[in-house]
Amino acid sequence: PEFAYIGDRERVRALTERAERLRETVLEKGALIDRDAVWELKREALELLCDVPLGPGRHAAYCDYLAEQGQALEDHATWCALAEVHGPDWHRWPAGLHGPRSTETARARGELMDRVDFFSRLAWLTDTQLTAAQRTAREAGMPVGIVHDLAVGVHPGGADAWAQQQYFAAGMSVGAPPDAFNARGQDWGLPPWRPDRLAAAGYAPFRGLLRGLFRYAGALRIDHVMGLFRLWWVPRGLPPTEGTYVRYDAEAMLAVLVLEASRAGALVIGEDLGTVEPGVRETLRDRGVLGTSVLWFERDWDGDGRPLPPERWRADCLATATTHDLPPTAARLTGEHVELRDRLGLLTRPLDVERAEAAADTGEWLALLTRLGLLQGTGGGLGTSEEEAEVQAVHRFLLRTPARMIGVWLPDGVGDRRPQNLPGTWDEYPNWRLPVADAEGRPVTLEGLAGSARLHALVEVLRGNAGRC
Repeated sequence: PEFAYIGDRERVRALTERAERLRETVLEKGALIDRDAVWELKREALELLCDVPLGPGRHAAYCDYLAEQGQALEDHATWCALAEVHGPDWHRWPAGLHGPRSTETARARGELMDRVDFFSRLAWLTDTQLTAAQRTAREAGMPVGIVHDLAVGVHPGGADAWAQQQYFAAGMSVGAPPDAFNARGQDWGLPPWRPDRLAAAGYAPFRGLLRGLFRYAGALRIDHVMGLFRLWWVPRGLPPTEGTYVRYDAEAMLAVLVLEASRAGALVIGEDLGTVEPGVRETLRDRGVLGTSVLWFERDWDGDGRPLPPERWRADCLATATTHDLPPTAARLTGEHVELRDRLGLLTRPLDVERAEAAADTGEWLALLTRLGLLQGTGGGLGTSEEEAEVQAVHRFLLRTPARMIGVWLPDGVGDRRPQNLPGTWDEYPNWRLPVADAEGRPVTLEGLAGSARLHALVEVLRGNAGRC
C-alpha cells in the first residue's frame, strides 16, 4: 500500500528500467540469474517503500508483529544490519560482535537502529505476503495451498548460526556418506544441530523453527528427514568419506513435529531418499509423516530388481518423477544427465559404462509403461513429440499408484533438461541460478508457463486425479 505514496517517482522509473534490463539479460541473452543484482535492486526499492510512514492500521499491525516475534526477530534484523557493515560471515566480524548478547553488539545495534528497523519491516512484509498467498490459495479451492520447505540446515555464516550458535556444532558440517548416486559422499557445508543442547533446551529452537513455517503452510516438506534420526557429520577440512553418523532423539523430535503440524492442521512430507536406515520409514508412517517416492528409484530391490509395478508402491507418500536434486525427466529419458556428470568429473566409472547402465534403466521403465498401455499420443499428427508422450506416460504411471499425493516438477512441464541443483558440486555448476527453460534451452517467463501447450497437456493428464496433486 505504501507504494502509491512514494514521492521520488523518477527513482521508481529508474529502478523499473534496471529490472527490465536484468530480465532481458536472462531472456534474450541466456544469462544466469544474477541474484546479487536482483537483491540490490529490490533492496533499493524497499528502502523507498520504507521511507513512507505506515498508516494507523498498518502501523498497529507492524507493532503487533514486533511484539509477537520479540528477541528472535531483533537478532535476525541485527545480524542483517551488521552484515551490511562487516560482510555476510559473522566469523570474520570484530571479536566483540561474535554473539548477539555482547555489550559491543548492543552498542552496534543502537548505532544501526534505522537499519535494524528496516530489516524488521522486511520480515513483517514477508509475513503479510506469505499469509495473503496461503489465504488466496485456500480461497481459490486448493485443499492444501502452499507447501513450504524445511532445509536440512542453515548457512554457517548466517543469522541463524550467529543468533543460536550454542545449538550448532562448531567445526562440523552436515553431509551424506557415499551412495549409489554419489560415490564420493557429500559435504553440504551446513552446521548440524547439537543433540545435547537441543535436549537441554526442551527442543525450543526446533519448535520455534517449525512454528515459523507452519504459520503459512498447508503442508511442510522436510529435506533429508532422516536427519531427525541421525546425521552424517563431516569434520571441517576432511572429505565426506571421513564423516560419521551422530544420533538424535528421534522420538522427541518427531513428537514436536507432529504436535506442531497438528496444531496447524498441516500435512508433513519427509524426503526419505538416499541412505535410509531400517525402521525409519515405518516410524515416520506410524506418525502420519508421508514419505517421498521417486519413480526411477522404485524397483523391486528385494526381488528381481525390476521396476516396481504401480500397485506395489506405498500409499503414504508423495510420488514424483523427479526432484530438484535429480535430472529432469527429459534429461533422464535422453541420457543427457550422464553426459553432464561426465563433463563435471563426477563419474567414478567409464562414461560408456554409465551410458549403457542409464539406457538400460530407462529402457526397462519405458517397456513397463508400454505394457501398461500408458504411452499415448505419439505419431506427430497429434502434435505430441515422442519425448512429451513419454513424460506424460510417466505421470500416468504415478496416477496408478496408491500414493496419497502426486507431485509435478515444473520444468518437466516445459521440457527443461537441466537439473536445478546438482549435488556434489559447489561452483562447478550454476546451482539455483538457472531460469526454467523449454526443450530448446530458452528461458520461459511466468506468462510463457501459463500459456505453454506442453504444460497444459501434462495438466490434462493429471486433471482427473487433481485431488492427489
